[in-house]
Amino acid sequence: MLSRCGALAAAFLLATCRSASAQGLTIAAASDLQSALPAIASQFEKETGQRVRLTFGSSGNFFTQIENGAPFDVFLSADGNYPRRLERSGLAERASLYEYAIGRLVLWTRTDSGLDLRRGLALLADARVRRIAIANPEHAPYGRAAVAALRHEGLYERVREKFVFGENISQAAQFAQSGSADVGILALSLALSPALKNSGTYVDIPESWHPPIDQAAIVIASSQQKALARQFIDHLKTPDSVRILQSYGFAVPSTTR
Repeated sequence: MLSRCGALAAAFLLATCRSASAQGLTIAAASDLQSALPAIASQFEKETGQRVRLTFGSSGNFFTQIENGAPFDVFLSADGNYPRRLERSGLAERASLYEYAIGRLVLWTRTDSGLDLRRGLALLADARVRRIAIANPEHAPYGRAAVAALRHEGLYERVREKFVFGENISQAAQFAQSGSADVGILALSLALSPALKNSGTYVDIPESWHPPIDQAAIVIASSQQKALARQFIDHLKTPDSVRILQSYGFAVPSTTR
């Protein structure tokens, strides 16, 4: 009887391990990574045989969800402060944080808008610009950077009534691309994505006009796949991953394994 119980326990443990292995990784990722991260995840899946589930959204919303117990394994934030706060509070694994990129901000419009982007942000005060898409600055780092850049140029109070807020930077890009907004203050990574690259044009917003968009990844403390999660963060450091991030306009730390 004891032998049978032991065999059943062993079988249950083996089934549990297989289930955890089959589950792979669940990754919460900032929406500016929507074009770059799938290729990186695909490479990781081929190398490890483990499935990767990507969920994109605003970094601030993910931070709140993780605080409330959301079952993510890895968090890739567009604001490095969120992972650091999770680490300090014990909700993320110590020494797992990796600053994987610095984001860049651009002003984007459709090619058929008739707007002259050579004027830069000053264009936004033009009466022909009725709606400006930005990410919600309450929980999206690119939204906060957009507000900072507008304040730097003394334009914020003049144009704030024109804002159309996206829940995240990807939704702001959708507003601009669809015509729900005349222009968008967007992530360069999205401006370089096939959809926006083929339908619009952009100009860079100087990085000195806003705080750096420092982005960081971290392993979540409640993860049941911590070793695999750390392996994924190591994968972000490889030359192939770095090249993919750079191809979408991210500045990337020079140290790779």
